[in-house]
Amino acid sequence: MKWIEVQIKTTTEAEEAVSNILYDLGVGGLAIEDSNDILAFTKDEKNWDYIDQDLLKQDFEGVIIKGYFPESEDLIDKIELIKQSVEKIPKYNLDKGLGEVTVTEVYEKDWAESWKKYYKPKKVGKKIIIKPTWEEYEEKKGDIIIELDPGMAFGTGTHETTSMCIKELEKHIKSENIVFDIGCGSGILSIVAAKLGAGKVIGVDLDELPVKVSKENVALNKVENVVDIRRGNLLDVVEEKADLIVSNIIAEIIVDLIKDLRKYLNRDGIFISSGIILEKVPLVENALKYEGFNILKISKINDWACIVAQLEMDE
Repeated sequence: MKWIEVQIKTTTEAEEAVSNILYDLGVGGLAIEDSNDILAFTKDEKNWDYIDQDLLKQDFEGVIIKGYFPESEDLIDKIELIKQSVEKIPKYNLDKGLGEVTVTEVYEKDWAESWKKYYKPKKVGKKIIIKPTWEEYEEKKGDIIIELDPGMAFGTGTHETTSMCIKELEKHIKSENIVFDIGCGSGILSIVAAKLGAGKVIGVDLDELPVKVSKENVALNKVENVVDIRRGNLLDVVEEKADLIVSNIIAEIIVDLIKDLRKYLNRDGIFISSGIILEKVPLVENALKYEGFNILKISKINDWACIVAQLEMDE
């Protein structure tokens, strides 16, 4: 089957915004190439057998996002809408970078399989092993295996923001905790929470595709009795209260989320937030303090930050 590849050259800061533009227009698949991720990948000699030499030749020092659309009558209109939406990104105080949009034809097999060569079993934190479903892995004592097929949804566990969240979940989840995963993507953080002993996990995402992929991965990991995936906007579809809320989205949406957290967190509840570029850390930090949170920790990897905060309850 022939598909149309729409490629956008942008920045790490605008990565999530561009991805959302493509999701809103019904993208059939998404691939993100971040020059920082490629550089980090090449530094480990164990990965050298998996490196595509063409990636190393790229002279663009930013993020390339590739969206795949089936041929359709309205495709020209969609491409024009993508271009217009990318041009509007600076209105949201985000740097769109080059913002160049190009279009090429590809065949399904070429894009559906090529990215898998870079995705290998990876240990995150002390005991979490993120294992692609198509890869073999020899389990060691103490390992907690997360089987994952991210499909077309965001979240393989290799991104800095996801790995920082996983490390904090390891530290803060207690047996039988109630956990919310807001913006669940591929479901990885929901599954990790369940495997770490949470009593109930509610994963929420606005888009239909991540909800579908999350449910499939939850079933793959046999945690359906613990994890409930719901489609909705942030906390709109949640009535329960949590001991811990994790959200790996973008700073501006996290700030909106913080305004309502007090209603959804139990006493001494923990909020783990990531997907925050470094320059937006003060924005999130100030919003948390304004709503009565203590900042417990701020972790940073490359251009990304993860903030752990605890709610101060009124006596």
